[in-house]
Amino acid sequence: MEKQKSKIKSYGKLLIPMTLSMSLLLSACSGSGSPSEASQPEGASGGSGERVTLKLEVFDRGNAPSGMTISNNYLTNYVQDNFGTPNNIDMEFYPVPRSEETAKLNILMASANDVPDIVFTYDSGTFYRYASQGGLTEVGELLDEYGPNLKAFLGEDALAYGQIDGEQLAIPGRRLVLGKYASYVRQDWLDKLGLPVPTTTEQLYDTLVAFKEQDPGETGGRVIPLGMSVAPAQLDSLLWSFVEPISDEERITRTQKLGSSDYPVLLPGYKEGLRFLNKLYHEGLISKDFALDEDKKLLWQDVQNGLVGAYSEDAGELLFEYNGTYKNLQANSPGAVMTPIDPYVNAEGLSAKPGYAPNAMFIMIPKSSKRAVEAIKYLDWMASEDHLFFMQNGVEGENYTLVDGIPVANADASQDIKDRLYNYGDMAIIVNGKYMGDDEKNAEAYIRQVPEVYHDMMRTSVEISDTNKSAPIIMPVPIEAESRYGSALRAKLNEIIVKLTMSSPDTFDTTYDSLMNEYMAGGGQAILDERTKVYEDMMK
Repeated sequence: MEKQKSKIKSYGKLLIPMTLSMSLLLSACSGSGSPSEASQPEGASGGSGERVTLKLEVFDRGNAPSGMTISNNYLTNYVQDNFGTPNNIDMEFYPVPRSEETAKLNILMASANDVPDIVFTYDSGTFYRYASQGGLTEVGELLDEYGPNLKAFLGEDALAYGQIDGEQLAIPGRRLVLGKYASYVRQDWLDKLGLPVPTTTEQLYDTLVAFKEQDPGETGGRVIPLGMSVAPAQLDSLLWSFVEPISDEERITRTQKLGSSDYPVLLPGYKEGLRFLNKLYHEGLISKDFALDEDKKLLWQDVQNGLVGAYSEDAGELLFEYNGTYKNLQANSPGAVMTPIDPYVNAEGLSAKPGYAPNAMFIMIPKSSKRAVEAIKYLDWMASEDHLFFMQNGVEGENYTLVDGIPVANADASQDIKDRLYNYGDMAIIVNGKYMGDDEKNAEAYIRQVPEVYHDMMRTSVEISDTNKSAPIIMPVPIEAESRYGSALRAKLNEIIVKLTMSSPDTFDTTYDSLMNEYMAGGGQAILDERTKVYEDMMK
C-alpha cells in the first residue's frame, strides 16, 4: 500500500498535519475506488449541484467554552470547511442534552419533520425498538457504495452489532478501551493512620470505619469515607462483586439488560450487595446525599474539596483535565495522594466487574431522512485520510507533540488551543477512544490523554479496569421486552437501590420483596421469560 499525501486544506491560519498511519490504514485498504475519490465525495444528491442540508445529532454536555456553542465551535467549523462546503452541503448540528438523550431522541424520532439525518444512542434497547418499528434506513448497500473507508475501519465484528435479520440498520461505533472501572483511596490518609492499601471488601470496610472515626483529613466531621452517587461508576464494582458463582444458563437468562448495560438484578447475591450498601449508609460511611447525585457532580465536588477517602469511578476519570478532579484536590488539600485500588472481591476471590462490548454507540439514519447517501459519505469522510486523527488531536506543535508516534497533549498550550477539542469525543462518533492503528498504541494514547505526571496512575487505573472484567452478554436475537421496558426498569432500579440503601435495616427484607415485586410486574418478568425462551431455543 502506498503512502499518500493528505488532501486536507489549510484550516484558518493552521495547516493540518499529515498523519500517514491513519491514511495508510483507513484509505488505501478500501479496495473500492481511489483514496482521493473516497475522501472527496460528490456533491449532494449524486452530483446534481443542489445545495442541501445534512442535520446531525450532537451531545450537549453543557460544557462549551466561552465563545463557542455545541453547534458552532472549532470542530463543527472544521467539518463544514473540509466536508460540507466542498460537497455543497450545509452541516447543521442539533444539540441533544446528554443526560436526556434517550427521552429526547424518542421525541425526535416521533417527529419525522424534525429528526436529524444522523442520530445515535448507546442504548441497544432503543436501537432494537426503532429497528422493529421500521424506523431506520437499511444501510448495507449504501456502505458498499459510499462507505469503503468506514467499513474497513469498523470491521465486520463491530458492524455485526448493528445487524438484525441480515439487515444493517445501525452503524456501531468502534470501542477501543473495553475496561470500565477502577477504585481509588486517599494514600496520604492511609499513611497517616498506618493502614495498608485495602485489597478486599472486608479490608476496605475496616479502612472506611477508620476514616470516619479518626478523620485523618481533618475535615471537621465532614469526612465521607466512601464517595457515592447513583451513577453506575460508583455502584457497579461493589454490587457485581456480591454475585455468587452461577451457571451459564443463569448468567444468560437472569441477567437484565437495561439500556446499554447488563445488570445483575436477579442474580444470586445481588440482594446482599444492596444489604451491604444499607449497612454502609446507616453507619455513615457513604455520601449522605448520594440519591440526589445522578451526574456525579456532587461527588466530584466532594473529592476535590478533600472530603472523600475512597470511591470508584470510570477508569482515570479523576485525571482528565476537563473536570480537574485530581488537580483541584491537590490544590485544595496539599499533600493529597490517591492510589488506584481494586478491592471488591467476590466469593471466588476475584475482583469481578463489568466491561464494555467492542461496539460503542449505535449510529442510525432514520427512515424519514432524505440524506442517507450524504450521511454515509460524511461518516466515510471521517474514516478517511487523517480527518479522524485531526478531530481527536488537533494541530501538531500546538495541541500535541508526537512521542513514539503517539500524540501527547501539550500541557503548556494556551486555554484557547485546549478548548478547540473540548468536544472531540462527541464529534468523532465512529470511535470511542483515541485511534492510533493497533491495540497497544490505542491503549497508550488513552493513557497519554492526561498530563504526563499522571501517566503511571492512569496506566494502573486502566489495568485495574481490565482485570477480571466480563463482557456484556450478546443475545442471538433482540429481546423485545428489553426494548419495551428497559428505560422504565432502569429508572425503577435506581429507585430500588436508593430505597433499599436508606431503608431501616429491620425492614430491609420486606422492602426488598415489595420493590422487586413491582420491578418484575413492570417488565422484569417479561425480560426473564423471553431470555429463558431464547436460551432454550439456543440449546435445541
